[in-house]
Amino acid sequence: MTTDIDFSAKPVAGVDTHTDTHTVATVTATGRHLATETFPTTRAGYTHLTEFLNKHGVGTVGVEGTNSFGAGLTRHLIDRGYTVVEVLRPKRSIRRRDGKSDPVDALAAARQVLSGEGLSTPKDSTGPVESLRALQITRKQLVSTTTTLITTIKSMLVTAPNDIRARYGTMTNHTLVNALVYCRPSPDLSDPRNGVLTSLKILATTYRALRVQCDELEARIAALVSMINPHVSNIVGCGALVSADLLISIGDNPERIHSEAALANLCGVAPLPASSGRTNRHRLNRGGDRRANSALYRIALVRMRYDQRTKAYVARRTAEGLSKKEIIRCLKRAIIREVYRVICTKRSTPQPRDLRRDELKELRIAKQLTQVYVAQHLGCAPARISDIETGKRPLTELASAYEKFLKTA
Repeated sequence: MTTDIDFSAKPVAGVDTHTDTHTVATVTATGRHLATETFPTTRAGYTHLTEFLNKHGVGTVGVEGTNSFGAGLTRHLIDRGYTVVEVLRPKRSIRRRDGKSDPVDALAAARQVLSGEGLSTPKDSTGPVESLRALQITRKQLVSTTTTLITTIKSMLVTAPNDIRARYGTMTNHTLVNALVYCRPSPDLSDPRNGVLTSLKILATTYRALRVQCDELEARIAALVSMINPHVSNIVGCGALVSADLLISIGDNPERIHSEAALANLCGVAPLPASSGRTNRHRLNRGGDRRANSALYRIALVRMRYDQRTKAYVARRTAEGLSKKEIIRCLKRAIIREVYRVICTKRSTPQPRDLRRDELKELRIAKQLTQVYVAQHLGCAPARISDIETGKRPLTELASAYEKFLKTA
């Protein structure tokens, strides 16, 4: 998600963002420090910050945390025609050399804009994906609360009076909650039995109310996901909640992700080179957006259990000696291809069964032709012929040429 910027010898600015204040530093096109000033995070503060940038002729601003503390400032600057890029926080080597303070960090951000390293286009937070993010955050918090509530109920049952523990202790969660909601403890709280039952009833009632709200939020999330991208449900194993996580990570402006490799790097599924001298190897990428990485993991698990093509792939890779973790890493990298095509380029991905061309395979076998022979005549690799027949990839143009070749052969 790197961005190419033509600074045209204009001064640039860097912003170190915080909850209450933003510190801005401006530098010339050669890196010479011009000025530094701190502004409050209010509407008036944003206005004064813009006047400060205009005073120094700044056209490009590097903001740290464009999707957190700097979200409001980012929207303000973009609305007023500034080019805004997201910068990374200063490296430890720079902090050891120059120290740590808001002016120092702002100056480092401005010089990072000049260097062009580690820059990215900020996510747009003015579209429907921002609404989706708010709904998803709320639902996850409510689900976390319900988990805490049911754990508290089970813990209280451990030390409850014997008759209460004997009655409710063996119930499943759903049955337990319903039974506690309709229990009728006596108002005499001097008896521990009534105090425990009253507490359990309140916890169960709160749990059930929160579960209803979670279901309502999930329905709204599903509707919003369909509105944002109706094709995302075509990805095998990608439900509404998983789709929401992917859309949130990519943002309202998916065009900022310029390639499939960039998306893989964003999601932390692109192996990183770790070679040195005679050693040639790659290592696991532990960075990236962990929300998106988790979504890809859930898609991979669903496919490993229910998708026949994935089951065959897992069996083949297991026979080759790969572990389950290694296979899942390979699957996540393959899933990224579909995600990029559907979300970033907004093209539909048909179900795998719609892509199979069994009739081409049968016709080829009937004419006693091998995949290698066909591939040589079509000028492609034999693996592409296999992809067409099994439905692994659409390859529409090559499939048409393959079909025409078989009819005339």
